[in-house]
Amino acid sequence: MNFSRSFALVRAVAAGLAFVLGASTALRAANSAPAITAFDQAFAAVNDYTAILHVHEAKGDQTQDRVYQYQFMKPHYAKTLILDGDSKGSGAVWAGGDQVSGHQGGILSGFHRTVSVDDPRAVSLRGVTIPQGLLQRIVENYATISGKLTQTDGGKIGGIPTDRLELKVADPAANGGVTEQILYLSKETHWPIRQVMYAGSQIVLDETVTDFKTNVGLKESDFPF
Repeated sequence: MNFSRSFALVRAVAAGLAFVLGASTALRAANSAPAITAFDQAFAAVNDYTAILHVHEAKGDQTQDRVYQYQFMKPHYAKTLILDGDSKGSGAVWAGGDQVSGHQGGILSGFHRTVSVDDPRAVSLRGVTIPQGLLQRIVENYATISGKLTQTDGGKIGGIPTDRLELKVADPAANGGVTEQILYLSKETHWPIRQVMYAGSQIVLDETVTDFKTNVGLKESDFPF
């Protein structure tokens, strides 16, 4: 056996594995910032949360304003209810996977049906799905969308000191036309409290988080699918 050739082969394989693993890690965390690390630690400490999301969206000459009630429980349970705005009274449950169980508002609220998570009836004007609207997914986007990420002091929002993340998107065409997105996270809790997205100079999303509570004791039965 030619030991020098065998050793060289082992080194080549090891180098290849290191490259693949390194690339995989880079794909999971393209960007990093202290505020994202702080959020990850805060999120790890909770089992569930509830929040109200006040969301304005724009797409072309269309606009949509909604107030959502969000409930989430680990590992993958989410429930939404539109409290005000377009499709008021509609709600849905996501239990992981690619489907949601939902109902419309008004006299049709008693009729539930299961549809794709991407069904037009289950997404917002800009196509945001229920799992994409979760607070942890919002933060995750700033770590995974390719672009230039910077963190600065965000000043106070509603009296709360914030950290400001600004992401200059590298490929807007792959990001729904969004060229820049900004996230404000509380310096006290490290959770998001406001997000603004731009397509050029136009604000295409502006959302604010209120009534945020963690570890409220949600159960699987709170998410009937």
